[in-house]
Amino acid sequence: MTKFVLGFVLAIIAAAGFYVLPWKIGDWGTVVTRPASTITVIGEGRSKVQSQVASFSVGINILNDDKQKAVDEVNKKISEIISATMVFGVKEEDIKTQSLSVSQNEESYYEDGRQKYRPGQWRVGNTVEITLRDAVKAGDLATMLSKTGATNVYGPNFSLEDTQTAANKLLGEAVDDAWKKAESLAKAGGKKILKVVSITEGSYPTMGPMLYGYGAGGGGSDKLEPGMQTVSKQVTVVFEVL
Repeated sequence: MTKFVLGFVLAIIAAAGFYVLPWKIGDWGTVVTRPASTITVIGEGRSKVQSQVASFSVGINILNDDKQKAVDEVNKKISEIISATMVFGVKEEDIKTQSLSVSQNEESYYEDGRQKYRPGQWRVGNTVEITLRDAVKAGDLATMLSKTGATNVYGPNFSLEDTQTAANKLLGEAVDDAWKKAESLAKAGGKKILKVVSITEGSYPTMGPMLYGYGAGGGGSDKLEPGMQTVSKQVTVVFEVL
């Protein structure tokens, strides 16, 4: 009998045993799948960026016995403020109405020993938001606004206009930071990093600036510093270790 024939016969016998012999007779062992060992760390990249934008809230409030006169006076003054702001260099699209209000006060009086109320003066207000896209000039704009006759000026509120450029760079720094932390943890635990399992992006909000107020008729200040804004990026990285 040739080797080929012998091998064929043995294969048939093995196949027959596979289908005929009951599975319960044999001990086939147990297959166990063990989960991979991992560590999870948070990496962060952080940098300081010069403030780029300054925003102001400027309003006019008028009291008058005549409603229409109050409305007309507010409209006139707010138009003068807008014109002066545009002459300063702020674009029209960066000036928008924030709030407009018209209400009538109530006056109290006594009659026959009883307190009563009657319609009083009309209160009309208009507030606009001004966005200055050159934060370095914030002090000059604050001084100008305080001299326009506005009854209230709030600002500047400094912020960033473009954070994407800094954020893209910070993502790489955050991942590098995660690697360093993971290597330290793995070494301390007697492990070795095999590979990155997953990376999840997150971020910290930028630091909120302070808001300063200037009273009506105040002198303002040209000594305002835009300062720096903090931009942070955060990533959560899962590493497989052995």
